[in-house]
Amino acid sequence: MGNTEIVLDFIDAWNTMDWDKAAGLLDDNVVWHNIPMEKIVGKQMVDAAMRGMGPESVDWEVLSIAENGNKVLTERIDKFDMPGDKKINIPVMGTFELENGKIKAWRDYFDLATFTNQMA
Repeated sequence: MGNTEIVLDFIDAWNTMDWDKAAGLLDDNVVWHNIPMEKIVGKQMVDAAMRGMGPESVDWEVLSIAENGNKVLTERIDKFDMPGDKKINIPVMGTFELENGKIKAWRDYFDLATFTNQMA
């Protein structure tokens, strides 16, 4: 399986909220950095953060995807239905770095104000 397919599987795991599948695609020492926020380091911490978001549903729409060596770049609209009838639709640029078939680094770039305004 190529790097693009691994990232698409990861996105599918989010969309089906299959956190075990998502965590299984992560390297033990993964670094997840939502660029306007602090980094999360290590598979256990990233797994806890993914599960801790607590969405009722997820739909990451991939607009564009490109692979360059061990990096896969995504342009997405990340949609979340959150508790309290909150709807989040946020444009995201994501970079995934892979090593040995696992996601070693994951960086998402988005506007924090767009996210927090929709969560208010």
